Amino acid sequence: MTLPANLHQPDETQYLNCIRCGLCLAVCPTYREYLSETASPRGRVALTRKSLEGELELSPNLIEQMYSCFACMACNDACPVGIHPADLALDMRHVQEQIRPAGWKETLFAKLIPKPDRMELATLPLRMYERLGLRRIVYALGMRKWMPAKIRDLETMLPRLPQRPLRQILPEVTEANGESHYRIGFFLGCAQSLMFAEQSAATVRVLARNHCTVITPKETVCCGMPAKGYGRIDLVQGQARHNIALFEQAHVEIIVTDCATCGSTLKDYAHLLANDPEWAERAAAFSKKVRDVSEFLMTIPLEKPQGHIEARITYHDPCHLRRGQEVWMQPRQLLRMIDGGQLVELPEADWCCGSAGSQLITHYETSLKILNRKIDNIESTKAEYIASGCPGCQMHLNVGIRQRGLDVQVVHPIELLDKAYSQESKVS
Repeated sequence: MTLPANLHQPDETQYLNCIRCGLCLAVCPTYREYLSETASPRGRVALTRKSLEGELELSPNLIEQMYSCFACMACNDACPVGIHPADLALDMRHVQEQIRPAGWKETLFAKLIPKPDRMELATLPLRMYERLGLRRIVYALGMRKWMPAKIRDLETMLPRLPQRPLRQILPEVTEANGESHYRIGFFLGCAQSLMFAEQSAATVRVLARNHCTVITPKETVCCGMPAKGYGRIDLVQGQARHNIALFEQAHVEIIVTDCATCGSTLKDYAHLLANDPEWAERAAAFSKKVRDVSEFLMTIPLEKPQGHIEARITYHDPCHLRRGQEVWMQPRQLLRMIDGGQLVELPEADWCCGSAGSQLITHYETSLKILNRKIDNIESTKAEYIASGCPGCQMHLNVGIRQRGLDVQVVHPIELLDKAYSQESKVS
């Protein structure tokens, strides 16, 4: 197969140096489940090389192997020669989109997801399902048992939805409690605004409590990860330019997000726009300011909450936080600040939970296999709370917990910190 001359593709050094040592096999969740070479990072590197060198057709089956990668990045860390198989899988999705673009991706990733107003309208039926009590009726009457398994699990993924998206009600400027020591930009992610509004409201409260003036631009658009996951790098770059310009106008010192996926993508803007003469320097300056909320809070004189939460707590590392941002100690440090809380380390805490964005939809059986092992580990901790800083992980963990009937609450670490602050009046 001859590829177009102007095709943007991975540099050959990204796949030629594979020594086939197999270290990536030991950390790959899809290989662990299927023990198949094509389901492994090493296999995907080989397929990439053969297709880009013209020995294999870039067929739908070959590209399916790239989409079967959960992009957890464990193989990137394990490779002794510096190959990044997870990144290669994403790059190959981009290659496919340049050769055979899919029209539905243009509709979804250009005309819907980056448009906050349209996303709020599109998710209105879900909020009405919650607000009108229909969801409660479905559960009370046991109607879920008549749903197809995938539909039932997708329904289970939904958290308790807010009446209104947080973007509509959160002030653009939240003043610091007492003297302001920091001027912080808050990147409010799509899922956080539409589905996890209380979590992000808690983030803003905690920041304000700790002397931060919080600026939340209302015109923020999607960070770009959904489009990146489906090969539309051009759309990600457009969204990056919009968000960079928006936060430049806010004149903030630090940009904080409470979504692991958003944070990983925002920090990658510098790389995404590195070859754009007009935007490279601006993107680098932007990415340099981005911090996960736990990462930022552990760099300031954080006020220890005086309230107590008597509970066993365990923590799951989101891939985009642990590997994408190398942030893993800070969330645990936050949780250890809460009196009464017993932090129990989760076995295989840094293994993918099986969400990977949309894998429950696109690779249902594999997603559940990976999730089941994660739930086994959570059950072994006997924890009452499982904390994680990624909305995708949280929704996916909820599926497994409800399937097992476990009495475990899925939360963001910041929610527990905020709850401890709110409990202070009860111990004073």
